[in-house]
Amino acid sequence: MIVDSQNTHYNDGGVGRRRPRGFASLIRRKQVDSAHVKREGHQLARKLSVLHLVAIGVGATIGAGVYILVGTVAREHTGQALTISILIAGIAAALSAFCYAELACRCPSAGSAYHYTYICIGEGVAWLVGWALILEYTIGGSAVARGITPNLALYFGGEENLPSFLARHTFLGIVVDPCAAILILIVTLLLCIGIKESSTAQTIVTTINVCVMLFIVITGGYLGFKTGWAGYELPSGYFPFGVNGVFSGAAIVFFSYIGFDSVTSTAEEVKNPQRDLPIDPDTPISSAFASYGMEWAVYIITTGAVTALFASLLGSILPQPRIFMAMARDGLLPSFFSDISTRTQVPMKSTIVTGTFAAALAFFMDVSQLAGMVSVGTLLAFTTASVSVLILRYVPPDEVPIPSSLQTSLDPVSLDFGVDVKKEEDRSINPVDADDYGENSRQHLHDEAETLLGHPLIIKEATKDKQNELARRKVAAWTIALLCVGIIILASAASAEGCPSILRFTLFGVGGLLLLCSLIVLACIDQDDARHSFGHAGGFVCPFVPFLPAASIFINTYLLIDLGAATWMRVSVWLLIGAFIYVFYGRTHSSLLNVIYVPSARANQLLRAQADHLA
Repeated sequence: MIVDSQNTHYNDGGVGRRRPRGFASLIRRKQVDSAHVKREGHQLARKLSVLHLVAIGVGATIGAGVYILVGTVAREHTGQALTISILIAGIAAALSAFCYAELACRCPSAGSAYHYTYICIGEGVAWLVGWALILEYTIGGSAVARGITPNLALYFGGEENLPSFLARHTFLGIVVDPCAAILILIVTLLLCIGIKESSTAQTIVTTINVCVMLFIVITGGYLGFKTGWAGYELPSGYFPFGVNGVFSGAAIVFFSYIGFDSVTSTAEEVKNPQRDLPIDPDTPISSAFASYGMEWAVYIITTGAVTALFASLLGSILPQPRIFMAMARDGLLPSFFSDISTRTQVPMKSTIVTGTFAAALAFFMDVSQLAGMVSVGTLLAFTTASVSVLILRYVPPDEVPIPSSLQTSLDPVSLDFGVDVKKEEDRSINPVDADDYGENSRQHLHDEAETLLGHPLIIKEATKDKQNELARRKVAAWTIALLCVGIIILASAASAEGCPSILRFTLFGVGGLLLLCSLIVLACIDQDDARHSFGHAGGFVCPFVPFLPAASIFINTYLLIDLGAATWMRVSVWLLIGAFIYVFYGRTHSSLLNVIYVPSARANQLLRAQADHLA
């Protein structure tokens, strides 16, 4: 065997390209396991219907973003331009929702954006996305739980009248919130009972919440017209913090639109995934109505706030154990997190661990200063989902990782006639004896080889078509990469107000040119035919590709950059911790560590060969 820096030469004459050793773990991709592989052990229960999905999505959306974050964002970022921030965040979420809908139909498995990124982009980016989502859901759940306490206090006439075991106390300068911790533990217990029971509870509280929201819209609209929308004529103008303040506010309230990411994290528990998966205090809305003498409305709004925050809390705790489970299934985390209860068919161990950690965080820590960090995971997930749609359409993965149980079925004949076999480790693969193959599969391969040798024109034409397809895929891959680079440059220039004008306009030009040229190229070249058979067939198809995913990537990237340096410094600490865990554990325990990649067209033959051999 001869090994060079680019290729691994097997002693049977076949050649398989080998990825660079330093980056192999970052770019290795898994297949759509839910489409082709039946997992060993217990499965998640498929009990969720359309009604349950809607309740989970709406419940997770109408919560902290409506009843808590609006006060913080209006006071510190947007002023009266808050509605524009919410509109911008809503548009960005709507664009991402189209991408999520297609991916959820094609790859309906637990893990949401982590799962899609692992299939379409690679293991390294998938790990960071999953790790960021864990941070988002943990901090988001803790923030929501601490937001319930002041709303509950309104029933008792103020926080000073709360029972001592629920009231906040200060110890050594730390404000502890036992009510928040108790509520998280209650939600954790509910999730451990079963997905059907917890989703039913979510449906009930979400229904109450929607009714209260209708009351707020109707009554609030009446007060606005009656008073002439007082407060909107301010000396500081409609944009007291500038346009960038509006976008910073949009990036923070973006957490409100995490609902459909929560939905896709439960895709493995849906009965029919292809069909069903598409300047204020802590109580700003209640205080606004009370200021107009409508104290009676405070109790209605408080009821809606408590139920909404409870639903949002459930929507924040629900996806965490499923993301842990998905990462553990792939070997990136200990198998402890992938255990599924035989009785309730939920990942109980992961649910207990994540719920206990979130409860401890809510008890000891005031997470209001970490609000910006909550949106980082959401925006990263939405960005990679949009990139994944472009990859799926133009350069879908054309190779399948073959586990060790099938590696003995690799026939030297298949290697000699154009089967590209790639190995993640630089070790040789010895040809196996003829007795190790199914006779039917071996005979089929020899017959195919003899047929091709007898028709040189067929070989020439097939080779030409293959070269053209490889050239198209290479152009598409580079174009997608340049599109992302152009978006990053353009978004950075747009948000860099303190940057010198010449440099800023230069970056504008370079980024805009890269983006425009990339869109033109993608619009002109053909999409890959393999996209039709990728993963699960049927379901929703994202429209206006490549323009809609590109718009989604741009808005999400701009909002990510606009979160500010302080937020990114805090997030970087968490991501750095995740990187260490991946390097020292996940990378070396990955289920793809020693797999061999073969073309998708040959994977079915290998599966048939294994079946023949076992027969």
